[in-house]
Amino acid sequence: MSNLSNFNSLMKQSWSGVAVLSVFYIVIVIALSLMSPWFFSFNNAMNIGINMSYIGLMAAAGTPLIIAGGLDLSVAAVAGLTGVLITIFFGWIDNIWLAVAMSLFVGAFIGAFNGFLATVLKFNPLIATLGTMSIITGFSLVLTGGLTKSMMLPEFNYIGVGRIFNVPIPLIIMIVVMFLLWLLMSKTKFGRFLYASGNNPDASLLLGVPVVKVQFYLYVLSGLSGAIAGVLLTAMLGAAAPNAAGSHLLTIIAAIILGGTSLYGGIGSVWGTLFAVLILGTINNGLT
Repeated sequence: MSNLSNFNSLMKQSWSGVAVLSVFYIVIVIALSLMSPWFFSFNNAMNIGINMSYIGLMAAAGTPLIIAGGLDLSVAAVAGLTGVLITIFFGWIDNIWLAVAMSLFVGAFIGAFNGFLATVLKFNPLIATLGTMSIITGFSLVLTGGLTKSMMLPEFNYIGVGRIFNVPIPLIIMIVVMFLLWLLMSKTKFGRFLYASGNNPDASLLLGVPVVKVQFYLYVLSGLSGAIAGVLLTAMLGAAAPNAAGSHLLTIIAAIILGGTSLYGGIGSVWGTLFAVLILGTINNGLT
């Protein structure tokens, strides 16, 4: 029992959890490489990165939110709605980048609405965001009639299928976002606040930590991450589907939890989430 307690105590430290996941990931890569001569290659590694990039974006922003004691189940629905809105806004204004900007604003607004429900009105975040998810999904279906909308513009599709130094742009965006979140969580006062908010919100309030503001901003960030993921997914597919990312919600939550983030808040790491995303994507790729 003492050994088990020591292991559980060790895993609560974010760096140790990341180390364990990295070793586990290396073992998976070696095993799959031995099973298939086509697995261990640069192109296949990039394929894994592309396929998991938009999922990683949503999981990355969901990590600090759960650490701070929140939860957002609507993020995948926001991704689907974003693609739909891009096609609609582009039809109105004939400017793809302005359409993208407007769609990102809508995603951030939905995140703010979720934050208002969960932090100001004190709704249970599970119930609040589940309801928001249903509303957004239904709205996307109404806007499209349940059909897929084509979005084939070379300059727009490039951000989904293009490469810089042979590295896919979606993968670069995911890594940059995770690095920025790591800086936010580990190097700023806001990062200390979010860990404190999730660990003990009542004591944090007494100590002057703005728990409500921290959680509200993280909901906005989650909504924005869903919108960015929707932009990437639409650019990758060359089309907008109302439920394009809906089936990936459980994968997003699983990656966050597998990465060592506690559903009770106060514990977690964005790098743990990154390795968890890679593990899930690699297993799926290897089994295929």
